[in-house]
Amino acid sequence: MDPRKAQALLAPARQLTPQAHERDDLRVAHLILPGLATLALAGATSASASTGGEGMSGQGAANAGGGTAQTGPVQTGAATQPGFAGPTQGPSQCTGTPSATATSGGAGVGGTSATTAALPCPHPTVPGAKGRIIHGLAYAPADAPLQVQEAIWAGDRIRLKPYRVGGGHGIWNDTAYDCSGTVSYVLHAAGLLKISEDSGEMMSWGHRGLGQWMTVYTNPGHAFIEIAGIRLDTSAEQDPNPPPGTGPRWRPLMTSTTGFMARHPTGL
Repeated sequence: MDPRKAQALLAPARQLTPQAHERDDLRVAHLILPGLATLALAGATSASASTGGEGMSGQGAANAGGGTAQTGPVQTGAATQPGFAGPTQGPSQCTGTPSATATSGGAGVGGTSATTAALPCPHPTVPGAKGRIIHGLAYAPADAPLQVQEAIWAGDRIRLKPYRVGGGHGIWNDTAYDCSGTVSYVLHAAGLLKISEDSGEMMSWGHRGLGQWMTVYTNPGHAFIEIAGIRLDTSAEQDPNPPPGTGPRWRPLMTSTTGFMARHPTGL
């Protein structure tokens, strides 16, 4: 055979067959790769054991990221909460009524200064299922759900504020409140309203009719709220002994609510 033809035929074979040094490299790779795979598998098993074996979508991922997951339900108006579990104060423990000041009402819904500035005691409470008004201060019924109690205590924080059109809208802790701003404030404190509403908007808030614990009475021109047998209102209508000043005040229930639409929150 022609030597040149034989060399041409052997060229493809050499391309398909690894050279001696290439075969040595392959043998080394075959020895190293299984070892690396074993080490990787062992590392993954150890990591899984240290994190409880959860994927990145589980609690292990939250812990690894250093974050704190939110827990507990968001309040949507259902009356599932029991009454306040902390210390409460009865009429004999709540003595003295502070005078109205520009700052009474405090630094926001539930704030510390809100308690100290406007309340002679932080959680005024009376036994039973009906609220009481004593010297202008409302006492929440001990048997009421927490949302009802929170709404009453919020009303206590602003009960000395004056009246101003638009007050309580755009800012929760305002220097003055109008009728719907007052109602919005206490509903917000109870977790029942995120953004303040005027009296016309409240005609479609919640559910139609009377509530078991609280009822908002509203029409296009005015709104007030009745909570556990007492009323928070900027109007002195049907109040036989109205307290001094303008703005939100605790008052007895109205004997007639003709001309108002009744609305109530879910479960309350």
